[in-house]
Amino acid sequence: MSQKVLYISPTGGSIYGEQMASILEQARRPDTVVTFVGLPPDRPNHLEYHVYEAMVLPDLIRIVRAKHQDYDAIISGGYYDVALRELREISGETPVVGPCQATVAIASVLANSFSVLVGQRKWIPRMFSNVRSYGYEKQMASMRAVDLAVHDFHQNPDAAKRLLDLGQDCIERDGAEALILGCTAEYGFASEMQNSLKVPVLEAIPAALKYAEMMADAAKRFGWYPSRKHGSAAPPEEEIATWNLFDGLPPIGREIQIGEKS
Repeated sequence: MSQKVLYISPTGGSIYGEQMASILEQARRPDTVVTFVGLPPDRPNHLEYHVYEAMVLPDLIRIVRAKHQDYDAIISGGYYDVALRELREISGETPVVGPCQATVAIASVLANSFSVLVGQRKWIPRMFSNVRSYGYEKQMASMRAVDLAVHDFHQNPDAAKRLLDLGQDCIERDGAEALILGCTAEYGFASEMQNSLKVPVLEAIPAALKYAEMMADAAKRFGWYPSRKHGSAAPPEEEIATWNLFDGLPPIGREIQIGEKS
């Protein structure tokens, strides 16, 4: 059963667009079509600061509002799971997936405990809060920083060794049975780490895609669509129309098609 997935990169300029599209190409099922979109280049090109995240949140909401009927699942990129609750509120019958929630859910099936390797200590309070809210705090052995900014992962020649050393320490000192690379720009390291450390090492982008594929399939097969009761209720359509909340085109700066269009 073919399905269409929208991957939204929540940063401006999509400077890692080709690399992320390549990861999605390698990870997707043969019958999955993925559309990668990024924000216009005048938006922040990373979201390490919460003020940057707040600035792009309206853009993500407008994209999901405009595009949700065209897709079977949507991924909100960025390991902060940017605007996940807000996007789910307006996604209609389309499930919305975040990389953090996807990776911790998958890791909880593969191991009794896991550690999340993040870039900087700045990230930890927000990401830790997310893991707690998802219900996986007790299974998280640790969340530790490698002291690298987002763009350092692919500019610092020591990045791979630092991640490997930190991962080893998480296993030996913290008792982690699996590792999660806690940034969508933290790609290209998992295979070597997994071979060396002999534990599952999850990257954010492929994990989010596999989770999105599962949710899309479950919606089609079993009718497991997003709830619209109580805290999951959507805003009234009459208010949206009266206030002209979503007039105009969605703020998409770049689009890459992955797979055959259906």
